[in-house]
Amino acid sequence: MRISVIVTTYNNPPFLKKVMDGFYNQTRMPDEVLVADDGSGEETRQLTEEFGRKASFPVIHVWQEDKGFRLARIRNEAIRRSSGNYIVVLDGDCVINRHFIADHDLLAERGCFIQGKRVLVKKRAVSSFDCYHANSFLSLSKMALTCSLSNVHHLIRLPFNVTTKDKKLEGIKGCNMSFFRRDIEAVNGYNENFVGWGNEDSELACRFFKYGLTKKVHLFMAVCFHLWHATNKEVSNDNRELLLKTAAATGYGCKNGLLKED
Repeated sequence: MRISVIVTTYNNPPFLKKVMDGFYNQTRMPDEVLVADDGSGEETRQLTEEFGRKASFPVIHVWQEDKGFRLARIRNEAIRRSSGNYIVVLDGDCVINRHFIADHDLLAERGCFIQGKRVLVKKRAVSSFDCYHANSFLSLSKMALTCSLSNVHHLIRLPFNVTTKDKKLEGIKGCNMSFFRRDIEAVNGYNENFVGWGNEDSELACRFFKYGLTKKVHLFMAVCFHLWHATNKEVSNDNRELLLKTAAATGYGCKNGLLKED
């Protein structure tokens, strides 16, 4: 299976570097990484190109003009540019451990999409946290004991399968998700009518369910470490209404996705 990883970012090179550094020592390397850039400045492009010169796999910078928060649109563009038959979507504020790609690879299953889990890195630990800490159980244990992490139960890697499957929107987070290319193409990708923060991931999951997919979750695998950052994001009424409209519809496609319909 050929795996393409799409990392979304916007004007946060320090966080992006922490995320990208996590790809150097994966137990299963990605076949390519695409940085889906929602209008960042020159520093992000330079960082991506520098990483690409050092990486053992292709690294592609996919950029669009800064016209506000257009996450759905840049993810679609990255999907179009990708070559893998399996796609992992990761946000540029989520550091990964060395098992991350192998976990998504192992969990991949026809008829499912994978919803990864997050451990939250609190404000006091963000400046020092990097992929070294993500791979050190001792370091993570110390951080858990000092209350520098939340959702610490996801840190334990048990030697047996602990998966759940359902068709619920609860727990959907687009920052750590994977799916087969043929499935994202079947539902026509992300709905680009979503402009501004929020609900584009839940709306995609809703259409995945209508298409016939099941959400698959493992409590202790495919885990990322979300770096705290200040935010005042709130889902707009327009995005809420779009999600409700999709939930009430019978079909699973969208008109303004990977392909455009009149």
